Amino acid sequence: MPDGQTLTTPTRIAPPAWADAASLLLILVAAVLLRLTSFVPAVVDTDEGLYMVQAREWLAGGWPLVAAWDMHPIGAPAMFALAFLAFGVSVEAVRLLGLICVIATGFALFGLVRAAGASRSIGVAAGIIYAAHTLLLSGLCTNTELLIAPFITAAMAIATHGAARALGPVPRAPGWGALVAMGLLVGWALVVKQVAVPTGCLAFAVLLGPALWRRVLPWRRALGMAAAYAGLCATPFLVFLLVYWAQGWLADYLDGSILAPFRYSMERIDAAEAARRIGAAAVQLTLLFVAALVALAMWRPKGAAGGPAALLIVVALAWFGTASLAIAGPGFFFAHYFLLWLPALSLLAAVGAWHLALLVARPGLTRPLLAGMVLVLALQGWVPEMRERLERGPGLMHRDPVREVAAAVAAAAGPGGDAFIANYHTSVYVMAGVRIATRFPFPPHLTGFFEDLSDTSTTAELDRVLAARPRVIVVDRGWMQTMRPAAAEQVMATVAAGYELAAAVAEGRGPVEIYRVRQAAYGAGNQAPVRPVSQ
Repeated sequence: MPDGQTLTTPTRIAPPAWADAASLLLILVAAVLLRLTSFVPAVVDTDEGLYMVQAREWLAGGWPLVAAWDMHPIGAPAMFALAFLAFGVSVEAVRLLGLICVIATGFALFGLVRAAGASRSIGVAAGIIYAAHTLLLSGLCTNTELLIAPFITAAMAIATHGAARALGPVPRAPGWGALVAMGLLVGWALVVKQVAVPTGCLAFAVLLGPALWRRVLPWRRALGMAAAYAGLCATPFLVFLLVYWAQGWLADYLDGSILAPFRYSMERIDAAEAARRIGAAAVQLTLLFVAALVALAMWRPKGAAGGPAALLIVVALAWFGTASLAIAGPGFFFAHYFLLWLPALSLLAAVGAWHLALLVARPGLTRPLLAGMVLVLALQGWVPEMRERLERGPGLMHRDPVREVAAAVAAAAGPGGDAFIANYHTSVYVMAGVRIATRFPFPPHLTGFFEDLSDTSTTAELDRVLAARPRVIVVDRGWMQTMRPAAAEQVMATVAAGYELAAAVAEGRGPVEIYRVRQAAYGAGNQAPVRPVSQ
């Protein structure tokens, strides 16, 4: 695109199709290079391991929430299962899924920018800035926030295109095709995590609001579209509900998908701790916020509708607000929640960088200066990640304790053996290839402080698991504080009564101990005990 003085100067350098293809290729290459280190560590965030276990069990015939319980809907394990089918059961397959989602989100951000009428340069900048900052806030692993981002961003791009049509010289109302696509995209995001609700509502408002304001959409049709949109958003959830109901698992489905998340949202952290976590996340994104503030400071709406540049900023600003509501909703403000900010912040930061380039660059240097600023913004994500990998990052410069624990568990359990991970990473079940001894494989749900989220008595389940004598028990001595005192005492009493230490792996916080059941306690000649989970 030639340098100019507006956000919407049209390009004549190359045919649009070639220019768009080159822009998308640049986003793809940048995302791949930036996220290469995601394939190195076995664990970045513990949640990822639970989805891995659910996906593996699903492929073996045991459905999520029944064979392996969680307090989320089943969209994440469904996407993990597809990744396992395509690339094999491994950590690397899951990280590749994360990379694909980041690339898809970058493409959708580019499409949103173009739909708003802004330049390709801003679209490319937004996609690269987003990819770079997914290295922060535990975003190097494949968590729910990365999984929903392509669907929500694509829906917002469709909505922005509809808004731009309504605000154009010849106003046009949005069609049903756009509504259907948006509804199904948001609907899938909802079966990954319900935090998609606020932005899903915003997408609908962006699509219909300008058309209603310009009076090209009758209210009766708008109400009909609202009802249809609600139904479309609910469709994926209802389809899965019918499948679970047909198999007699409706209670499990409702418990994990609706009731447990509601119980979780009732257990909020105090305001001071929430403020600390919000501040910590904001500090990590300092340059992004600075660039976004530049965009807002230099925004000069023109005309009644504000023009396409104004549309992009208004959409991004409203999106940031709804993402903030989604972050606050659960009430715990864990680091990865703030990944929900990134699409909107990336748009605003790209616009801010472009404004600065226009302001200070001589003719012909606008795009090189913009590229330099995008590089600086990208380094905000890349530098801390490379420091982590080089200084103490497992798997690259140093050993990876998680992989060592998985190898020790596999050796101690033997072929077909089961394991109970009392307070360590859930992904070890998959990496070691062992059976899960409980349908609550995520330690916080069974031995930790989130034991009351399920309608099943996890105290009784812990009693059952320990009485059944799983072949291996894993205890992380450095994480004993993550267990309820009564649960920790019960686990260690069981270990003392019937287990022997098979291996110990040094973690940064202390040893991880792998205990193997003694034959006298296990029963001479016994086979592995049968569990009420998929085998």
